[in-house]
Amino acid sequence: MITEHLTTSREDIEKAAEIIAAGGLVAFPTETVYGLGADALNEKAVASVYEAKGRPSDNPMIVHIAKREDLEKLTPDRDPRIDKIADSIWPGPLTIVVNKRPEIPGRTTGGLDTVAVRMPDSETALQLIEMAGCPIAAPSANLSGSPSPTRARDVAADMDGRIDAIIYGGDCRVGIESTVLDLTGAKATILRPGYITADALEEILGEDVEYDRALKGDPANEADFKPRSPGMKYKHYAPKAEMIVIKGRREDVADEIERRKKIAEEEGKKVGVIQFGEEAFAEAAHDFFSRLRDLDAQGVDLILAGALSDEDGVGFAVMNRMLKSAGYNVIRV
Repeated sequence: MITEHLTTSREDIEKAAEIIAAGGLVAFPTETVYGLGADALNEKAVASVYEAKGRPSDNPMIVHIAKREDLEKLTPDRDPRIDKIADSIWPGPLTIVVNKRPEIPGRTTGGLDTVAVRMPDSETALQLIEMAGCPIAAPSANLSGSPSPTRARDVAADMDGRIDAIIYGGDCRVGIESTVLDLTGAKATILRPGYITADALEEILGEDVEYDRALKGDPANEADFKPRSPGMKYKHYAPKAEMIVIKGRREDVADEIERRKKIAEEEGKKVGVIQFGEEAFAEAAHDFFSRLRDLDAQGVDLILAGALSDEDGVGFAVMNRMLKSAGYNVIRV
């Protein structure tokens, strides 16, 4: 397959929309990461996404919409919390999980009776959805398990020759995937942390927001665990190199990174380091995946990463990705 490289011109977005409407696959930019889009209501097209990514079939996808009324076509729910979210955050980096209508294929939802929906804050993405005339199912546009792509070149590295087209739309503004909030139960529950924090959601909803228990450990080891959101079960975001996350007091972490780096280099290994400022949470969210990709491109053998404080909501979200990237390989100092 030859992958077309498109721009964000109206003509090229129309071309991309025609590809999706015809059952093809297009990678496109959002404010979070690049998505790999297919017609969410076309079971064959969605199956092609799983095939292109090498994605497990029980890992649900997020359905992207361009306008508020599109949500009614996907769910029968009339929960007032949905309106509060849509009024305050959409378009934006928040996905809600709601009960699905029967016409949504099981392929799209990973076999669940719920569907994850969001309205992206990207003019290119919104135009693409509108022109395609269908909701777009779009997981991140990378090979399953590898770091999510925040630049078009990262998409091309994984997807050239596997999909129909890539829209080159510049760097993603946020850099980590959307917060996923389950609204199907009595308690609003975060299934995947992101840039929209629990504190912000509690202020909008006027009620407590919980974290799913799977965020407290490593659910990949639980054989009976069924993910209700992308990013919950499988090892994600992993670089090619071995990766170690080092936790502790900032000074101790820096010393341990330097010590381990010296030892590894004496053994002939090429070492990469990821360490952000003490409160540089937005920078960490924006840069984390691209730094993993750059270190892969440099051919490092070992990545040493300094942990962020998970007391901050965005820090917690970045740490969620960092721990999964390292396969929960953590050292405390």
